[in-house]
Amino acid sequence: MTLHDLTYWERLASRLEIPTGAYIDGAYMAAADGATFTARNPATGEALAEVTACGQQDIDRAVAAARRSFESGSWSRRAPRERKATLLRFAALIERHAEELALLQTLEMGKPIADSLSFDLAETARCVAWYAEALDKQYDEIAPTADHVHATLTHEALGVVAAVTPWNFPLMISAWKFAPALAMGNSVVLKPAEQSSLSILRLAALAGEAGLPDGVFNVTPGLGAVAGQALGRHMDVDCLAFTGSTATGKRFMHYSGDSNLKRVWLECGGKSPHIVFDDCKDLAAAARAAAAGIFTNQGEVCIAGSRLYVQDAIYDEFLSLLTAAAAQMQPGNPLDPNSPMGAMVDATQYRRVQDYIALAQDEGMKLLSGGNTTAPVAGGWYLPPTILEGRHDQTLMRDEVFGPVLGVTRFTGEEEVIALANDSVYGLGAGLWTRDLGRAHRVSKRLRAGLVWVNCYADGDISVPFGGVKQSGFGRDKSLHALSKYADLKTTWMHLD
Repeated sequence: MTLHDLTYWERLASRLEIPTGAYIDGAYMAAADGATFTARNPATGEALAEVTACGQQDIDRAVAAARRSFESGSWSRRAPRERKATLLRFAALIERHAEELALLQTLEMGKPIADSLSFDLAETARCVAWYAEALDKQYDEIAPTADHVHATLTHEALGVVAAVTPWNFPLMISAWKFAPALAMGNSVVLKPAEQSSLSILRLAALAGEAGLPDGVFNVTPGLGAVAGQALGRHMDVDCLAFTGSTATGKRFMHYSGDSNLKRVWLECGGKSPHIVFDDCKDLAAAARAAAAGIFTNQGEVCIAGSRLYVQDAIYDEFLSLLTAAAAQMQPGNPLDPNSPMGAMVDATQYRRVQDYIALAQDEGMKLLSGGNTTAPVAGGWYLPPTILEGRHDQTLMRDEVFGPVLGVTRFTGEEEVIALANDSVYGLGAGLWTRDLGRAHRVSKRLRAGLVWVNCYADGDISVPFGGVKQSGFGRDKSLHALSKYADLKTTWMHLD
């Protein structure tokens, strides 16, 4: 994919058509009560569009369309090879419209255009194509039974799957939900975060163009407390998949219990430990990975390595390398392909992160770099890479900040750092650097996290599961394992006599 230059993207943005209506039953439409919310460009603070804010009536309409399409069998009973062909067309359309979709995503949430195009859009198209190729390779089973019995185990689509997705990777994480759900034959109602609804609204029309029947893929933008809650409490939603904060994930569990006991799959917060042992082979590479692991995407990443533990013997040398690496990741205009960081998603998140930096200093943490504000584009919400040194028990080392802020402390030995790393309510990711193969195995086995990286950080592939333990949630996105989240297992027992 060609990255072009700033002038190209500014010119393209000036003539971009922005979708604003909810996409329900194959068409864009306004909310029943006419409600809207303002989408803003984080790079400038300026309004982009007034977007439909779905309420209960709109959610009911979307769920009814999804149920109707599911029961009709237009998608759920379509032959696997035909669903595969449709999803492959969908993936191809995403690739064809990658520049438009990447630009919408950058405009709505502040991500650098280079990241939107070369990573997010590439991964979104790859995800849809991967599940398209996987769906006709899933086999059911025949159980071992007595000769007079024939027992089959078959996977059946659930019905209506709701997805509530975050603003930090609006297209990619949405695809992690809807692609396996559609592959299994379900119909989907997707509620994007209000900060980043535009790109997924445009994607919805591409689903229709690819041949998904009306009602199979619906997008209902709106406020979480209204549209999200309506989906969580809806009696005709069979499953809800969510990525976001732990507090909101807990609310969805309550909504399920208060309604129809819909299954709920949660990928929630993280406060991932990143450990550097003194036998690390390449400290410069580890420092670059530590910086990228927290400052990429403005630190708005659930698996960000936001608490760094460095062994005593290399501590000073490593911090020097780390601050140098951080200095290379200053924020710039998100439409400039050379910008390594963009803008914080909105004023609320911007102030929240600033408050954490101030609190950390009030608690005695030492500011090593950053901490100030910057304005590469007037009116936008920008924060530079910020590193604070302190103790493991301080607030910054325990709370998920979701911004470009790294807490760092030292440790002496293996047992100590394992205890520090596991002393968290979260358990999403963890990383460690060592040349000792035995240590790599020992420590990775004992870290309480869904994902552990050794001598790298945040690498992955669509073929590898993604998810956490403890209050980081349960269930897995990506890989073949995700397909089982969106299916029921049915046993059919037949007497042959």
